[in-house]
Amino acid sequence: MTDSIMSKAATMEIPINSNGDTGTLPEDDSLEQAAKLQWSLDEKDLQQVMVSGPNLNETSIVSGGYGGTAEGIIPTSSIKGPAVHYNAEFNKRIPVTGLGSNMHHSSSSSSMTADEATRGVAVEKLETVKKWGLNTYKCTKQMISERFGRGSRTVDLELEAQIEVLRDTKRKYENVLRLARALTNHFYNMVQTQHALGDTFADLSQKSPELRDEFGYNAETQKLLCKNGETLLGAINFFVSSINTLVNKTMEDTLMTIKMYEGARLEFDAYRTDLEELSLGPRDAVAMARIDAAQQLYQVQKDKYERLRSDVVIKLKFLEENKVKVMHKQLLLFHNAISAYFAGNQQQLEQTLKQFNIKLRPPGADKPSWLEEQ
Repeated sequence: MTDSIMSKAATMEIPINSNGDTGTLPEDDSLEQAAKLQWSLDEKDLQQVMVSGPNLNETSIVSGGYGGTAEGIIPTSSIKGPAVHYNAEFNKRIPVTGLGSNMHHSSSSSSMTADEATRGVAVEKLETVKKWGLNTYKCTKQMISERFGRGSRTVDLELEAQIEVLRDTKRKYENVLRLARALTNHFYNMVQTQHALGDTFADLSQKSPELRDEFGYNAETQKLLCKNGETLLGAINFFVSSINTLVNKTMEDTLMTIKMYEGARLEFDAYRTDLEELSLGPRDAVAMARIDAAQQLYQVQKDKYERLRSDVVIKLKFLEENKVKVMHKQLLLFHNAISAYFAGNQQQLEQTLKQFNIKLRPPGADKPSWLEEQ
């Protein structure tokens, strides 16, 4: 009603009398009353906004002044941005914190998830340490019981005998390797001495005309011995390298598997003893649960023990075959090379190296070339 009256007032003509004064219209009273009513309504709305703030979901923004159409009304729900309240006392905009609660909730949820993940890792590590400590305690108890003759142990007599033979063989082969290396060092020094002696004889044959032939013969003999000695050194070095591989790689790998087998045997006996002790105790519900758990652990250790035992048996078999094959070849090489050298048969010595595919490095091969030195 107010909008219709205001619209009508805006389109009326105001008559002027002859004196230039405006005339009194019948509708002036109603127009004045409508303006006062609109002004009071605007004051009430402004006071409500200044005191309590607008309801952003229900208020509208009116543009176009009096007499405007509905097209000038813009719903505030279409305006996006941070919501604010107006404080009437300080005339300041106060952000509405309720709209940011979702972001705060998401950040707190992510921090809680990270804390739970960290706590889960810590619990897992604690359980691992707990299991390791319990296993170590049981194995130590079993080992002490075996040493003092109070506990029983699982024994495989045939396998234990083979393991003892392997350890004894390894000790003897290590002694052979040590002596072969010593022979190589001594023989290398002798070859170097023969080489120096041959050079000295050759120099003296040039400076002593009356003994030229004698010094010349000896110089040629020492050079020939030096050459044969270098050939023999190649054969001995090949022998030492093969024995070293057999002792420190093949045998050592088998012994490492044996150590794992012995550790599995100790764990197996420890859990077997634990199961036997629980089986002799009471048969209530708690005890039966413990017996079932001990039975499962016992079965796991038993499977591990049998698997490693099978691995040891297989490796011992292949090691024996490999040892016989390697030592047959190396002992034949060593015998033929030593015999040909001390017999002075240079042709047979060289033939021995060809038979075993041994290639000698030329003198000075270990030294870098002049290009590499630059």
